[in-house]
Amino acid sequence: MLKRLRPLISGPVSGLLVALMLVGCLGLWIGVPLGWLWIGSQIQGSASLGTALAITMVGVITTVLLLAGVLSWLNRKHAELREARNLPSSRGGALEPILVASAGFAALGFAIWFFGFSGASPVPINAGN
Repeated sequence: MLKRLRPLISGPVSGLLVALMLVGCLGLWIGVPLGWLWIGSQIQGSASLGTALAITMVGVITTVLLLAGVLSWLNRKHAELREARNLPSSRGGALEPILVASAGFAALGFAIWFFGFSGASPVPINAGN
């Protein structure tokens, strides 16, 4: 992964944009779902389950759309910076490999948590009882 990202970083500002995109992508996969699940759980304590689910779904969708817009803007600024330095443009920009890598990290982290720490079993142990 680092081999694909290294050509995208051509200076300190470019590196900062790539780092912001990485943080934003991790927020997209991890922060948004966890944040809205927590908010929904707080709402469910004082309102009905349906209300909590509706607010959570609307919140997740709205936050993802806003974050996608910010990530797209950062990607455009990164591409403009590369053009200003007369560097070859990367196909798909910097955002595509960062999104894929961060999704992989998030999925791996979820699998480690689910199978290692949540107490869930991949195979039902007491299925016959």
